[in-house]
Amino acid sequence: MTIANNFTRARRVLLLVLLLNWSVSAAKIGVGYFINSLSMVADGFHSLLDGASNIVGLVGLTVAAKERDETHPYGHKKYETFTAVGIALLLFITCFEVIELAIRRLTNPQPIEVTPAAFIVMLATMAVNFFVTHYERRRGRALSSDVLVADAAQTQSDIFVSFSVIATLILVRLGYPQFDIIVSIGIAFIIGRAGFMILRRSSMVLVDRTVLDKERVEAVCAGVEGIEKCHKIRTRGRPDDINLDLHIVVNHEMTVEQAHALAHRLERKIKQQIPGVTDVQIHIEPF
Repeated sequence: MTIANNFTRARRVLLLVLLLNWSVSAAKIGVGYFINSLSMVADGFHSLLDGASNIVGLVGLTVAAKERDETHPYGHKKYETFTAVGIALLLFITCFEVIELAIRRLTNPQPIEVTPAAFIVMLATMAVNFFVTHYERRRGRALSSDVLVADAAQTQSDIFVSFSVIATLILVRLGYPQFDIIVSIGIAFIIGRAGFMILRRSSMVLVDRTVLDKERVEAVCAGVEGIEKCHKIRTRGRPDDINLDLHIVVNHEMTVEQAHALAHRLERKIKQQIPGVTDVQIHIEPF
């Protein structure tokens, strides 16, 4: 499966998820405003942001799908990771918006009318989010897509949020309307935490944190005849686009042609035994 095909399939997944998220959001926000439930409206905005992040993800995938060129010799795949950071920032914005709504509701309380339609909508949207989370995560891992995996984590938080909203509606029906504000603030923190987790995972790629254990690379080198040892091992990139630099020590009597052939053998073996490695730079040193 080529990289281009992976990006094409990831875009199809995002388009389907986008339509589902917008449907879920419209239902939650519509019913939430109708019954004056702040927690339900907050949950609806959370789902609306899911749709917005899907659009950001589609743009990021389109750019990341471009082939390597002279100005981008390592490719464009980091644009997908950068897009995941954009999704995290959108989550932080939503977090502050929900908290602001909760503060306004504290100063200006409004009666909440809990109807059977509210429970039906929440249960239906939970079922949709459950399907989206598992489908998107499974496809994200299969296609090695940061955007799909990040978006699946975001959608998963919707399930817990929706469950808390249902519990809140029950408490409001029993005569405890203050729980609506409390839960909406809790939803805000859940949204913020999801953003933080995505940002932390994406930043590891953007700041070129080590991807592979040195021992794993050393084990591959040890299996290639002619290599005395390897050192100065450096790795960076995404799990599906790893760039590896290393030095190998060979017999000083080896010719340039032999050393060159040895380096190519090692490169092929590394790519065969360590999935995700796309670029290997080998520096040869005499023993």
